[in-house]
Amino acid sequence: MSALSSAVTWAAADSWTMTRRELAHWARQPAQVVVGLVFPVMLLLMFGYLIGGGRGVDGAYVDYLVPGMLALTMAFGLESTMLSVTRDLDKGVIDRFRAMPMADGAVLVGRSAADMLQSAVGLAVMLAVGYAVGWRPGGGAGALAATAGLLLLLRFAMLWVGIHLAMVAGRPELVQAVQILIWPVGFLSTAFAAPASMPGWLAAAVEWNPVSATATAVRDLVGAPGAATAAGGSWAAEHAALLAVAWPLLLVAVFLPLAVGRFRRLGG
Repeated sequence: MSALSSAVTWAAADSWTMTRRELAHWARQPAQVVVGLVFPVMLLLMFGYLIGGGRGVDGAYVDYLVPGMLALTMAFGLESTMLSVTRDLDKGVIDRFRAMPMADGAVLVGRSAADMLQSAVGLAVMLAVGYAVGWRPGGGAGALAATAGLLLLLRFAMLWVGIHLAMVAGRPELVQAVQILIWPVGFLSTAFAAPASMPGWLAAAVEWNPVSATATAVRDLVGAPGAATAAGGSWAAEHAALLAVAWPLLLVAVFLPLAVGRFRRLGG
């Protein structure tokens, strides 16, 4: 076995060990998992039935809202990731891992892999709830698979943003301050309202939001009635699928190396 293949096998084994460690926490802390699954469902029901909305949207609001909520769910939920990382940092767990003969970044890869599994479960729950409230995606199985791929790609990118910010924060008590910077990114999007209903300067900013790109691309894939009109005729709206791929890849390209680099410098 070559040195390269041996190193890759070693890194994969270490990453899987760290993934199993994170998954084991689910059994010990089921309440945290349940809250993470229930919160986006509450948002969907609240905006769909209590607050309402749909400004600038033609057709049934649920057809516009559900794709937006799916994208928003993938962007949010970083609190548990950030808290887990900062707790391990605060308790010295990561320092102990770094002292072991372990591949660089295996702890972070394990963290992201476990969170991606939880995100896939959360996405399945949201799809089921969307169907229960009357959302009927079109395009068949291929469109649904492409939708899941775009949504999980956004989630993967946001996870690495959260991991990096957690290591910058360093302590659990600082996570809340960092969260304040993340929430506007989600809400200043097309998740709940169409850009056509917004002032021009705000609509331009909203349309270039990564969450908006994914939400618009999902609406296009499943054929949401009125989605094209609501999205407007901007370049960002017309090339939403391109941006839904480009934005997450850019975020991963920036924040994954930053996170791994900061991990290597811990305690240095």
